[in-house]
Amino acid sequence: MMGKTISEKILSEKTGKDLYARDFGFARVDKAMVHDITGPLAIQGMREITGNGKVWDSSRVIMLFDHQVPADSIIAAENQKMLREFAKEQGILNYDVYEGICHQIMVEKGHVLPGELVVGGDSHTCTYGALGAFATGIGSTDMAAVLALGRLWFKVPETIRFEIYGKLQKRVVSKDVVLKLIGIVGADGATYCACEFAGETIEKMDMAQRLTMCNMAIEMGGKTGIIEPDRVVEEYLKEIYPEYRLEDGLKSDEDAVYKQKITLDVADLEPQVAVPHRVDNVKPVSEVTGIKADQVFIGSCTNGRYEDLKIAAEILKGETVAKDTRVIVIPASRGEYVKALKEGLIEIFIEAGALVEFPCCGPCMGGAFGLIAGGEVSVSTSNRNFIGRQGSPEGKIYLVSPATAAATALYGEIVDPRAV
Repeated sequence: MMGKTISEKILSEKTGKDLYARDFGFARVDKAMVHDITGPLAIQGMREITGNGKVWDSSRVIMLFDHQVPADSIIAAENQKMLREFAKEQGILNYDVYEGICHQIMVEKGHVLPGELVVGGDSHTCTYGALGAFATGIGSTDMAAVLALGRLWFKVPETIRFEIYGKLQKRVVSKDVVLKLIGIVGADGATYCACEFAGETIEKMDMAQRLTMCNMAIEMGGKTGIIEPDRVVEEYLKEIYPEYRLEDGLKSDEDAVYKQKITLDVADLEPQVAVPHRVDNVKPVSEVTGIKADQVFIGSCTNGRYEDLKIAAEILKGETVAKDTRVIVIPASRGEYVKALKEGLIEIFIEAGALVEFPCCGPCMGGAFGLIAGGEVSVSTSNRNFIGRQGSPEGKIYLVSPATAAATALYGEIVDPRAV
């Protein structure tokens, strides 16, 4: 019998069939995440399917608001009101506006476990693959079907295995690694593929860095990003579930068939920057040094965790941000905010002249605050630099790591954080 990838194993188990890449299966969903942007249409569709009936399993649906928080328009307020009423009616756990960004909360609160099939109404649901789950974003119509039936058709994706080795230099982190990979593969180079990250460099990454890697799998077209669960994942989950023990065997077989294998030595990797207006338009920082930054954004589901904030705070401690550069810091969740607060990181940011906001998506979705004007430049730790993503379509967005963002905030222009 031919070996399987971890993604093939998970989807085979959820369909009860022996599936391989390009096979189809009607899979059982373990968890479904609903948020304030795509949720209303999904609920409308579910009601059309069920005739105003119940969701398939209210204990497996998690709701929260993060894209328009607090509500930034009457329409947003009405949508959130409807979602609150639906959650009460259905007995669904609703974190509402109080906890933070959906992708951080799903893992932080223990809603994702290795080997699970998790769907969410947001493209960056692939983040959860850092725990060894098959996690993917779906549209509102598909979510309507999941809410009604608890199942969804899947085509088992082919897998691209990225084997990363070498010790990263100081202030070169997983964001730089994944940007480099996106630059190599291209924005559509992994379309509908499972992006499997492996190798000694990945094994040494903590959960925060792994979450960043999987978060950006969608930026190369991936159906999901996934990392084989190990002791790092087990220890992370033990903080939530003290009795948790990782089961053996949840990994790709040695004779599994891959669409492609890509190997990267990161020992000499310098910080990477995705320049406007494509995530795969990636250059080493040495080629973009000196570009003036009107705004620096440190946060998002990609780089808003405590570990990311700590990297930035170490650079900004005792310093003042550049006079003509606005700096916005947004922790990914209330929990991460509190950790940063207790460690004195928030004080460092405030004393440096940054604006520290409540946990939400903020500028990343062109939201209610933190937008840039025409001709302005945003240097951001988020995941997309599309035209208009953070405000004016005449603005420009450069994607960087927390270290590069903090160094840029200090000098008012893009600089190599290793030189700071």
